[in-house]
Amino acid sequence: MVLLLDDEVPVLLAKVGRYPQHHGSLGVVRTVGRLKVPVYAIVEDRFTPVALSRHVTRGFVRPTTGAEEPDRLRDALLAIGRTIGRRCVPVPTDDEAAVVLAEHADRLAEWFLLPPVPAGLPRLLAGKATMHRTCTESGVPTPRSLAPADRAEMVDAGRELGYPLVLKNLGPFSRLRTPAVCGTTVVRDERELLARFRTALPPVLMQEYIPRRQAEDWITHLYCGPGGVPRVLFTGLKIRSWPPYAGVTTRAVALRNPELAELADRLCRSIGYSGVADLDWRYDRRDAKYKLVDFNPRTGAQFRLFENVQGVDVVRAMHLDLTGRDIPEGPQAEGRIFVAGQLDLPSVAAWLRTERRLPPDLLHVRPTERAWLSLDDPLPAVSEAIRFTGAVARRLARSKHDRTVP
Repeated sequence: MVLLLDDEVPVLLAKVGRYPQHHGSLGVVRTVGRLKVPVYAIVEDRFTPVALSRHVTRGFVRPTTGAEEPDRLRDALLAIGRTIGRRCVPVPTDDEAAVVLAEHADRLAEWFLLPPVPAGLPRLLAGKATMHRTCTESGVPTPRSLAPADRAEMVDAGRELGYPLVLKNLGPFSRLRTPAVCGTTVVRDERELLARFRTALPPVLMQEYIPRRQAEDWITHLYCGPGGVPRVLFTGLKIRSWPPYAGVTTRAVALRNPELAELADRLCRSIGYSGVADLDWRYDRRDAKYKLVDFNPRTGAQFRLFENVQGVDVVRAMHLDLTGRDIPEGPQAEGRIFVAGQLDLPSVAAWLRTERRLPPDLLHVRPTERAWLSLDDPLPAVSEAIRFTGAVARRLARSKHDRTVP
């Protein structure tokens, strides 16, 4: 079967904040561009990897920080829509963009085809404390979590949850405006916690730590239609990440997990979620439960790990559905391997350092989907290699300077 998308309806890669080296954005561009759908992209500059993709019809240089008022972000999207001149399907690659699209759907509908998600739901799900409360109300397990209001409550929360514990930025915009941590962060004891927040406490979530050797990391990617009914739903196992055990997925495998799929299905129907989503789960062997760690109401960076046997991934499913076409049904393609290029190298090094052996998949399992390398679209990988090398060189230079300053 040849998968056909409506090539009269373009896609807009929608983003808020600065993250030019994002392989998930490139995945969006390629997955619809290869099916002859025009792709427009919001980019930080003309030389980001995405902007250099042969599948991009036009890049709109609109750098943002996330500190802008939502109305200003909405108006920027409307201006892009008017420039494109026809309604298109926006694909958010960050929580902030998903929030803006949902909360301003009435105005944005003039130029954009949007899933009928309840306006406040993406912000609620992207907020760590509100997501925890929503899961509790829906009967879906999550790690124990607390959101302290000040340092005194922070100390009490740490003692209640126990150490080590996990810190996360509390909300979708606070992580850009007043970040508490750079990303998911583990603190080992109360002294380390107090040293991190010496004065005022930024918005932060404190979460129970599930010991690495008692856990497995799983992911669910899905697209839901009206009423939270999943139209495609995929499950997979995260093998490695960077930073280790907490960051971006660097290697994963598509594996059917009926229990996890049922949990995700039940949650989305319960809350009426509509659109693309990326859910992170941790299986806790201590009580044999899958616990939802993050609900990202947007396209996940590793979404290209998953297709059904008809070649449908979550972005293609959304485009088909919003343009009134049938979504070809079929089970997920099992055993697909996704690798995020250079980010997997430090994750392998971390594995080797902690496990004292090479990862078992390293030499024997070839990736099905690479985040960057593509023979039909080589320039993004070249741009990423240059930027990555420059970032490493700058970090090494700073490290050397710090060691030499008296």
